Amino acid sequence: MFEELLSKIGTYLSKHALPYMIIGGQAVLLYGEPRMTRDIDVTLGLDTDRLEDLLDVVRELALKPLPDDLESFVKETMVLPTLDENSGIRVDFIFSFTPYEKEAINRARKVKILGQEVNFASPEDLLIHKIFAGRPRDLEDVRSILQKNPGLDARYIRNWLQQFVEPSEGKNFIETFEDLFNECAQARP
Repeated sequence: MFEELLSKIGTYLSKHALPYMIIGGQAVLLYGEPRMTRDIDVTLGLDTDRLEDLLDVVRELALKPLPDDLESFVKETMVLPTLDENSGIRVDFIFSFTPYEKEAINRARKVKILGQEVNFASPEDLLIHKIFAGRPRDLEDVRSILQKNPGLDARYIRNWLQQFVEPSEGKNFIETFEDLFNECAQARP
């Protein structure tokens, strides 16, 4: 079910020339430990003013938008949650047009799924997203990705995390990364 939907998402977003990358649990399956995931998270290199372009793709994919007041919800949250009613899989389209997201989308890895190239976040960019989210499940994902991908570009990760440092909120993304990076390095034989 997921493979077919991922393949279609790649097909239609590419057809409409909408920049994107798959993040979240589906990308973790590619780089880390297998785990249960019930959705597909897609980061778009777009501002919400391109909502109509995305809605064209959503219609072609036969996805059902979930919010009642679509435009207000998207402008407020920067997310368009949808549902594939045939499979019950939720697909969240996340609008993002920051310099970081643009670079991450440009660095995305093309993975063939059912003959279609689908853009997945690089393992480095997936780690950045997961550290930024910072939930316990996300940090476990970071551990598994670090363990399975020892040759990651730590300098790239540190560079971007440094730009997201928010001392007023008590978040230290660099410290979190360094702790997990060192923990995984010490665990390797």
